[in-house]
Amino acid sequence: MILAVKIHKFSLTLPNYELYEVGSQLRKSSKSISSCIAEGYGRKRYKAEFIKFLTYAHASCDETIVHLNFLKDTHNIDSRFIISFLSSYEDLGSKINNFINYVEKQWNNRLKRPINSELATRNS
Repeated sequence: MILAVKIHKFSLTLPNYELYEVGSQLRKSSKSISSCIAEGYGRKRYKAEFIKFLTYAHASCDETIVHLNFLKDTHNIDSRFIISFLSSYEDLGSKINNFINYVEKQWNNRLKRPINSELATRNS
């Protein structure tokens, strides 16, 4: 969410001709990351739904990286500024990917163990 706010503010400093082109796409893709994570978490009871929205968040992160690279390569913007954003989004993408792997392998396993243990105890 913090990155999306920073990107939003940054995009408003782009030249007018980019404000509604790449700027708009950049704002949408960056905001979509936190929105998809929130929507997926709202469906966390359904593992496949949760993973689907986390995957959408990861794709939006990748899209944001593409837009930032485009701006870096086509405009005279301080490259250190863009590189800082790129580094942050690459780190975020890695974290989202790790979280997807965690959800795929371990999500809700903690709920299954106590129930199975309780059933085993009852049946003894």
